[in-house]
Amino acid sequence: MGRRFPRITAAALVILGSAGARADIVDEWLSAKAPPPPELKQVSVDPKTTALLMVDFLKANCGVRPRCGASLPTAKKLLGEARAAKTPVLYTFLGNFSVADMIDPELAPKDDEPTVKSGPDKFLNTNLDDLLKQKGIKTVIVIGTAANGAVLITGSEAALRGYDVIVPVDGISDSDTYKEQYTVFQLANAPTYSQRVTLTRVNMMKF
Repeated sequence: MGRRFPRITAAALVILGSAGARADIVDEWLSAKAPPPPELKQVSVDPKTTALLMVDFLKANCGVRPRCGASLPTAKKLLGEARAAKTPVLYTFLGNFSVADMIDPELAPKDDEPTVKSGPDKFLNTNLDDLLKQKGIKTVIVIGTAANGAVLITGSEAALRGYDVIVPVDGISDSDTYKEQYTVFQLANAPTYSQRVTLTRVNMMKF
C-alpha cells in the first residue's frame, strides 16, 4: 500500500511562500544601523620590534581629502615620537609617486628610512616583508590614507603574514566618515586577522 502524504491546498502554498519571502536585500541595507565604535586600547610600544608604516601621504590623494589634511598634525606627532624612540619608520607610495610628491615635507622620510611602491597592498610585488624581517619587526603601526584602501589592505595583509598590527584611528583618513568607520569595523571584526589588530589613538600610545 502506497504512502499517504498530507494534501497541501493552494491557500497553504501561498502562506508558506509568504513566510519564506524576504524584502529586497538592497532595501534592507537602508535600515542597517552602525554598530557601536570598537574599544580603543592603551598601547605600550616596543621600539626594538615595532615599525611605523607611513602610508601614501601624497598630494594626489591626501591633498584632495580634507579629512587627511586634518590628520597631519597627529601623523607628525606620532612620527616624531617614533623617531625619538628609535622605532624604524618605513614609507609607502602609490605607483610612480615619490618623496617629492608628499603632502608635507615635514613628513618626508630620512635617508635611512626605506620606501616601497605598490597599489593598496604594500606587500604585493615589494620587499616590504623582507625589510621588516631584516629589522626583527613583529608589530607594525599603520597610519595614512586611504583608510578603506591601503590602510585596510596592508594592515590586514600584515596580520595574515603573522605581524601584530596597531592602528591609531586618528591617524587614518578617507574621503568620508563611512569609509573610515567601515575600515575600523573590518579591522576589529573580520575573521582571522582581526585577532592580531589593536585599535587605539595616538595619545594612547607609549613608546
